[in-house]
Amino acid sequence: MSNSKGFTEADVPKQTGKSFIVTGANAGVGFEIARVLAASGARVLLGCREQTRALDAIARIKRITPNADLVWLPLDLGDLDSVRAAAEIAAKEPRIDALINNAGIMNPPLTRTKQGFESQFGVNHLGVFALTSLLLPKLAETRGARVIVTSSVAHLKAKIDWDDLNADKSYIKNDRYGASKLASALFFFELDRRLRAAKSPVTAIGVHPGIASTSLGRHMGFVQIAGPIVGLLLNSADKGAWPALLGATGKVKPGGYYGPTGFGGIRGVAGEAKRAPHAEDPALAKRLWDVSIAMTGIDPGLRLTPNSPSPAAASSISTTSCSH
Repeated sequence: MSNSKGFTEADVPKQTGKSFIVTGANAGVGFEIARVLAASGARVLLGCREQTRALDAIARIKRITPNADLVWLPLDLGDLDSVRAAAEIAAKEPRIDALINNAGIMNPPLTRTKQGFESQFGVNHLGVFALTSLLLPKLAETRGARVIVTSSVAHLKAKIDWDDLNADKSYIKNDRYGASKLASALFFFELDRRLRAAKSPVTAIGVHPGIASTSLGRHMGFVQIAGPIVGLLLNSADKGAWPALLGATGKVKPGGYYGPTGFGGIRGVAGEAKRAPHAEDPALAKRLWDVSIAMTGIDPGLRLTPNSPSPAAASSISTTSCSH
């Protein structure tokens, strides 16, 4: 690695011949992930809702990397019909080396997805669960393929209200955001266990961007008011991309969790990150898995066995060296 204490975009190896899906790639951290991967020679599918914004992002990247191989993948994680359509399009690609689930929403007023789910749980978890599940067969065609799931430091003290997943009884936006990101952490934990039990060639990795100064926090009033001061403590969008880039291209452990390693885990170079003990609870993870299948109607088809591997059994994997 270029930095002995952690991973940065300078450590991303050449990715010529590889193909990546980056959701939410039109702005913020997702844009920076797409920018770096395109510069490394990869083909990048930008999973975005709006064509205008996606094409604008493509134009911005091409001003930096004129020969970048970029394409818009129409995708709205708040609509399972759109998720299915996007998966069908992506499945026609010659190969997919990594699905980088970056897109998400944070602390909006109570809204609902097209299928009627509370929007933060619906977009941040159910949409990701559905897209990942539908693309697993395609990913499995490429040995070493990876699924990157984005969680957040907000998961550390979060709880899931299992009796009110759809916020029919109450809605506290901060709590719901934390719950959605705990769901993300439980999801990649369980996905890792099931992929390894199935001896799948696909690897599941969890990441978080720290607290990045992006439009994701537009519903956080305090941050908007105190922006210039708070901004000094936050990760920039380009640095917030480093954990996902590590997860997608660097040396990682199956089921590992990566994020910024500086200033309380909210900024700095990427490396192994801390996750809450309850984010590795097999019973909670299985419960979420079963609930997600029931809510989306999509079953990844991965079964656990009595001898399924534990997280401690994971060893590092690397498709390329991190050194230059």
